[in-house]
Amino acid sequence: MEDAPVTPCTDDPYRPIEELQSIIPEDPNLPYDIKDIVEPVLDNRYFFEVMPYFAKNIVVGFGRLNGYTVGIVANQPACLAGVLDIDASDKAARFIRFCDCFNIPLITFEDVPGFLPGTKQEHDGIIRHGAKIVYAYAEATVSKITLITRKAYGGAYIVMSSKPTGADVNLAYPQAEIAVMGAEGAVNILYREASDNEKTDIIRQYKEKFSNPYRAAERGLIDEIIQPRDTRRKLIQALEMCQNKSQSLPPKKHGNIPL
Repeated sequence: MEDAPVTPCTDDPYRPIEELQSIIPEDPNLPYDIKDIVEPVLDNRYFFEVMPYFAKNIVVGFGRLNGYTVGIVANQPACLAGVLDIDASDKAARFIRFCDCFNIPLITFEDVPGFLPGTKQEHDGIIRHGAKIVYAYAEATVSKITLITRKAYGGAYIVMSSKPTGADVNLAYPQAEIAVMGAEGAVNILYREASDNEKTDIIRQYKEKFSNPYRAAERGLIDEIIQPRDTRRKLIQALEMCQNKSQSLPPKKHGNIPL
């Protein structure tokens, strides 16, 4: 029932991180290392990663924000473009439930283009395993803060601690894309008969209209759109705002986790 220990923080909670302004490539298909965002944000730039060699397309571990222990769950665009597969879902769900057990707040860095397609994943039960991660997030009663750094597509967006699954604070960078799928994929489905020139124009319109976080903010799915340099300050503010969160499950009752 106790909270995790709090240590004195010598790192400025309002420290701007200028290198984050240019860390994410302009081309949404280019990879980057999510740890280059996670590490500078944490106290003294220290991130203790857990299970680093298993399911590398998702990163989990511990850090501190203004002295408070937090659990980090982050998609890794540098491996498999950050998609969720069976192993990544199991790894994240296990870590989320661990943090919930010991009252450790969860910070989610989201850049996910979807679930890994393929018959191998389907035959091995990607739906069942993907359900574990959304179950773990939905059942967790600790503070849940999410930052969308770039892509948040389809069902994978829902399971990564979105507002509909009970996240407390959802933030996004200006280049965040919250949609069912990318512009090219959507246009190729909806306008398959169109010429290449027409598709190019429609893709541009789609990006202007949907490939930004402002439509999601209008609908209340995003609480604030922040500049990358302010990430540390905004996460600490969100964590402090959630300090008095009190939520408990009914005694002697539990959900039916998809195993």
